[in-house]
Amino acid sequence: MTVSKRFMTASAVVLCVKILSACNLPGTGPNKSEIFAGSVQEEGDAYIVEVNASVTRATSAVPALGFTKQFRNTSLQGPDLIRPGDAIRLAVWENTDNGLLTKQANNSAKLDAVQVDDDGYIFVPYAGRIKVSGNNLDTIRKVITRRLRDHTPDPQVQVSKSAGDGSTVSVIGAVQGQGIYVIERPTRTLSAMLAKSGGVTIDPELAQVTVFRGVRREKVWLRDIYDYPEMGIALRGGDRILVEMDTRAFTSLGATALQGRIPFPTQTISAIEALALVGGLSTTTADPTGIFVFRDEAEKVSNQIISHEDLQGSQRLVYVLNLTKPNGIFTARDFLIRDQDTVYVTEAPITKWSKAIASMTGSLRIAD
Repeated sequence: MTVSKRFMTASAVVLCVKILSACNLPGTGPNKSEIFAGSVQEEGDAYIVEVNASVTRATSAVPALGFTKQFRNTSLQGPDLIRPGDAIRLAVWENTDNGLLTKQANNSAKLDAVQVDDDGYIFVPYAGRIKVSGNNLDTIRKVITRRLRDHTPDPQVQVSKSAGDGSTVSVIGAVQGQGIYVIERPTRTLSAMLAKSGGVTIDPELAQVTVFRGVRREKVWLRDIYDYPEMGIALRGGDRILVEMDTRAFTSLGATALQGRIPFPTQTISAIEALALVGGLSTTTADPTGIFVFRDEAEKVSNQIISHEDLQGSQRLVYVLNLTKPNGIFTARDFLIRDQDTVYVTEAPITKWSKAIASMTGSLRIAD
């Protein structure tokens, strides 16, 4: 090839590269400059924030799970306390051969499964309608004895409880034995009732327990129930217990080994752990100076990070991580990823040139 022909070929290469670089070449997504162009400073709708120690501290508080004082301060349910829906067993002995409730051959009478109605009352023959809800068995025994004494000499009354709807909880979700369980002396707490149901069938590190009580619902990590005794709250009749897997996840895009929706493997994960979960940065295309985390940040945190006092509602924040800085790895290790975050890794600038040259040289070979 002559010198002039080589010069013309080189000139053609330079011209093609310039033309191709101005075109939309294939890529994994926007580059750094295109993301920065969408910032508020450039009349966009997102705040671009470089992650540093102060940003890490401001964003380190993750939404916590746990029971409120109202749930934690609930006292243990007395095993003999009667509630609507319970059933009571009565045995009455009369000191006479011809009693009100007893036959001549037997001076005792038994009334099994006397149901406590919704208003907390039961009906006992000759004793009438008696309020039992909220009372213990001894108090109920004394009331029935006093009322029967007006009709039969020296009645002897025995009262016992047969647990009914008023003393049960339902356990559903990822447990060995879903079902309805009676609150008894050994199972008056949440931890004991979960053990009664056979334990969970999912990873305990990712299991969440929700307790529904009336119109309230509160959630806690399963591990916290056993690590912190106050989280093993006292149960109440009618409670519903749901055990389910943690549903939090983040999305990975760009120049990483894996793209997609990635579930949280632990209660908290850092940015560096998130990158490890997706196979790390692409060794051939990733730009370690352009790692972005897209998040809708809460109003309080947004004002603190942006140094504003007038931001209203959640704000779109784009956090920038640069692994090439001296403390870049440490910063990424300390910065926590949140549920619904998008982690995006840009391509290195050289990648676009490589694609342009590859496309151009391929075209020249075809033309040749």
